[in-house]
Amino acid sequence: MTLSHKILLVEDDAEISEMLKNYLSAENYEIVCASDGAAACREFDRAQFDLVLLDLMIPKVNGMDVMQYIRQSSVVPIIIVSAKDSETDKALGLGLGADDYITKPFSVTEVLARIKANIRRTTQYNNTAGETPLILKAGDLQMNLGDYTVTRRGTPVELTAKEFDILKLLLQNPKKVYTKEQIYSLIWNDAYLGDENAVNVHISRLRSKLEDDAHDPRYVLTVWGIGYKLGDLS
Repeated sequence: MTLSHKILLVEDDAEISEMLKNYLSAENYEIVCASDGAAACREFDRAQFDLVLLDLMIPKVNGMDVMQYIRQSSVVPIIIVSAKDSETDKALGLGLGADDYITKPFSVTEVLARIKANIRRTTQYNNTAGETPLILKAGDLQMNLGDYTVTRRGTPVELTAKEFDILKLLLQNPKKVYTKEQIYSLIWNDAYLGDENAVNVHISRLRSKLEDDAHDPRYVLTVWGIGYKLGDLS
């Protein structure tokens, strides 16, 4: 059987690491384990990964620093798996570049579902290679669905998978206002449970990458009391 995708599992609890490795290996994933942050950075530099599962409370180099190291060179999906479950920790993790956040204790079936969803969102764009690229444009923004790139005024903008998906949703529907519930359901492919924080953080991070002034946005506008829409860039 051909291994489907390669995952870097960063977890210092040997029991949890072994449990996840065995479960995910049985689901046809190739798992590379690292028990501390320094080892995680070394392993990441050695191979091409499709996803990173990252604990925050790891020795030598903490999880937040590992995530920042990865984000310097890659937009690979990162799922935080952590016992730190406060809204502040979640917001910080998502703000620094995580695509998803799972709190301990967790079910392995939930982890698997999140892995599949994040890899599916990333690979659906790669699978269009060889086809005629579809270009979405709005003002000086350009999104290429063929090679999963975004430019602003001709300059590349590095987006994570979820940031890309949110912007794509707005570019494809420039007149539509989306509620936070709609964005969460469409982008996370999951039922909305009232957690606005994930949407808020990703919108904020998207603005920080696109806007000249994130406090006075042109591209991603807030429609007060409703949600978000694409700015009029004509």
